[in-house]
Amino acid sequence: MSPIKIKKMKKVAILFSAVVFIGFTSCNKCHECHADVNGAEVELGEYCGDEAEDLENSGYIDPADSTGTVHVVHCGEDH
Repeated sequence: MSPIKIKKMKKVAILFSAVVFIGFTSCNKCHECHADVNGAEVELGEYCGDEAEDLENSGYIDPADSTGTVHVVHCGEDH
């Protein structure tokens, strides 16, 4: 192989590795979230990344509940 081909192959390999690395690190994991409202599970839909974490941290207020009670939220299957 000529030195030019080897240099070109190295550049392609480095570029490919960088693209793969960026692709894996920029993924947001999405999870189905639900709230525990008076013993019942209320599905809230799918949330990704910081949105899911913020929802779990802040909780869920049922719009039909006039008391303003904040309910516990779980996202993902590990809860």
